[in-house]
Amino acid sequence: MNRAGQMVLFVFGAGQHLDQLRAGCDQLADLIASNVFGHPGSSPLYSRAQMILSIGDLVVDITIVPEGPLRVDDDNPARIRIGGGGQAANFCAWTASMGEPARLITRVGDDDSGHRLVGELRGVGVEVRPVYAPEPTGVIAVLVDPGGKRTMATQRGASTGLRADDLRDEWFAEVRLIHVPAYSLFVEPLASAAMAAIELVRREGGVLSIDLSSPAGLKEYGGARMAGELKRLRPDLLFATEPEALALGVLVEDLEGLAKVPVIKLGSAGCSVLGDVIPAQRKKGIDSTGAGDAFAAAFCVFYLKGAPHIEAARKAVEMASQAAAQMGARP
Repeated sequence: MNRAGQMVLFVFGAGQHLDQLRAGCDQLADLIASNVFGHPGSSPLYSRAQMILSIGDLVVDITIVPEGPLRVDDDNPARIRIGGGGQAANFCAWTASMGEPARLITRVGDDDSGHRLVGELRGVGVEVRPVYAPEPTGVIAVLVDPGGKRTMATQRGASTGLRADDLRDEWFAEVRLIHVPAYSLFVEPLASAAMAAIELVRREGGVLSIDLSSPAGLKEYGGARMAGELKRLRPDLLFATEPEALALGVLVEDLEGLAKVPVIKLGSAGCSVLGDVIPAQRKKGIDSTGAGDAFAAAFCVFYLKGAPHIEAARKAVEMASQAAAQMGARP
């Protein structure tokens, strides 16, 4: 039991059997922390592990890093890596790498790739709640240029077919934060499933985190439309790059009107949170494919632990730099 819970027992437990109070005191301690310190788990006394959930893509990543400039109609020596990908899955993998409970709700093909990807994530400590589908598992081909910038070709496959009625109540047990990539909001029926998941988590007092994911995806969906959804949802955390904010049709400084804590990812320059800029250490980037997901995972973990936004941002920048210094999207 955490120390906040012990305090509740001390105040309310005199003359009663402690076992009768222990089951409910953790929930009351969470309520006290939420009201006194500003967000769930933000008390410095709060040390209990907190389940973090994401919903969305689990796909095959094919990462290609050419050794030099590409030559058209000719051979190009390159490092090629095949592994797991998908923004929601990557976020969970990085969360689990920090020793935190992570759970992924996803839909994959009932094929060798789908079963292998689920097994790999479970192997690194992620609780995976898969829905197996007749469509093939999705695939993303990532071409990384010499400067570390990426071009992606995407076939999302089975992942976009997740439906609200696929969700089970037990998948949301003890979830303290749900992280939703905008990829999970762009297309139906996955978007309705994501909205249903958000409602289930928030009903129990959980935190909502959204990552804007892709400028191209936002433009196709409609920037003003997504801005309207964000205004309605009012997420606790919103992760965006400057191009993603522009795709919304919103100035970076105006993102505070859409979320309680907007976090601007500045790539190799670090990030900006509520007007504070947190620089990144200069390191040579190899592959930035999973850096944004690593960043969001670290920020969410430390936000839930009660870290001030600047400290959460420092931890996030450190994790993103670590991710960009390796090949592939996962730890």
